[in-house]
Amino acid sequence: MSDATTTDLYEVTMALSYLREGMRAPATFGLFVRDLPPGRGFLVAAGLEPALDFLAGFRVERADVEDFAAALKRPVEDLQPLLGLSFEGEVRAVPEGHAVFADEPLLEVTAPLPQAQLVETYLLNQVCHQTVVASKAARCVLAAAGHPLVDFSLRRTHGPGAGFQAARLGAVAGFAGTSNVAAATALGFPASGTMAHSYIEAFPDEEEAFRAFARCHPGPVTLLVDTYDTEAGVRIAARVLKDLRRGPGCAIRLDSGDLGALARGARAVLDAAGLPEVRIVASGGLDEYGVARLVRAGAPIDVYAVGTRVGVAADAPYLDCAYKLVEYDGRPVMKLSSAKVTAPGRKQVHRRAGHPDVIALAVEAPPESTRPLLHTVMRGGRRTGPPDRWQDARERLSADLAELPDSALRIEDPEPVRPVRSRALEELTARVRAQIEDRLPSRAARSV
Repeated sequence: MSDATTTDLYEVTMALSYLREGMRAPATFGLFVRDLPPGRGFLVAAGLEPALDFLAGFRVERADVEDFAAALKRPVEDLQPLLGLSFEGEVRAVPEGHAVFADEPLLEVTAPLPQAQLVETYLLNQVCHQTVVASKAARCVLAAAGHPLVDFSLRRTHGPGAGFQAARLGAVAGFAGTSNVAAATALGFPASGTMAHSYIEAFPDEEEAFRAFARCHPGPVTLLVDTYDTEAGVRIAARVLKDLRRGPGCAIRLDSGDLGALARGARAVLDAAGLPEVRIVASGGLDEYGVARLVRAGAPIDVYAVGTRVGVAADAPYLDCAYKLVEYDGRPVMKLSSAKVTAPGRKQVHRRAGHPDVIALAVEAPPESTRPLLHTVMRGGRRTGPPDRWQDARERLSADLAELPDSALRIEDPEPVRPVRSRALEELTARVRAQIEDRLPSRAARSV
């Protein structure tokens, strides 16, 4: 079984029907977010790289056809038209790391209709999930106000694949490290970790546990101090670090309770012990809201570790994403359903610092002093360049956030910038709407 079967059944039934009807003309689908989730002033485009990997390797094999037939409870021969189908189209997309807004196409796929249809589900899965997690991670970086952040989400994400994605997206957002060893190794990103409460509990007391850990790891160590009594744990950790002369680079970690108050108490103990260089790491149910509160309160926390709430984007775990047909065989098309109206035609998004983005038709001349967001990243089913690096996406995000208004960057009650549509796009939308409505039976009946 290949990734070709990672799709919704109706994609298969539609693609098969298109092939039997001879509908193989080029079709363009646009993937976009209808509305930003509550509490979001912007989104971070993500998921494009694995989406391109999928498209580059997409091919319906014999085993896939057999699986499709089994799902439909039909003879394998009925599904034969799908055999050998591969992706041979073009993709124009917003590179990962760019800030994006509602209604802006994150990518456009142009390919023979059956091909463009059959890849819908996988593209939505990759782009929507990773965009929502990247956006959450970026907000954590904003909240931390320069303090390093570490990803601790692997044990709570929805599967190891999602955990890898969370680590990568944290790197894109500006995190300093991850606890995920596989991701750190694959990405060339710093791995970071301490110890668990079980380690402390396995020893007769905290001091013996701390000394054993330090003996095993000759470099800087981070000691978890809140297994029993946090204040006592800090004092024991300070004594061990001072006895072993291991202060520089070392840290203590607070994982529960009133992190602000505990951090202030721990800082006082460490300073009094002559260990001002020992850092304080805080973890335990944190996301951008908790981090922002601690930073505003002036808590003496040096590093924030965020996990569950960020890895699953707990307060906004999904996007209202859509992948809609906007053109078929040169004919612009649109959907008129209530509250889900789409705009027809291939598009481009033009950006200019200090101004709303302009969503325009792809054939329009760009407005003065703007730069296009969508770039051709695949042609003829092949990438137009080497795979993008997370470091490149990180630079794009940093540059885009520097151009956004403070109101969009707020952690509490942000105000997203609303893109505008070009006059040509508005005119095409009105024209196509009128053509569709003229063909509707209800309209025809009224005209009699």
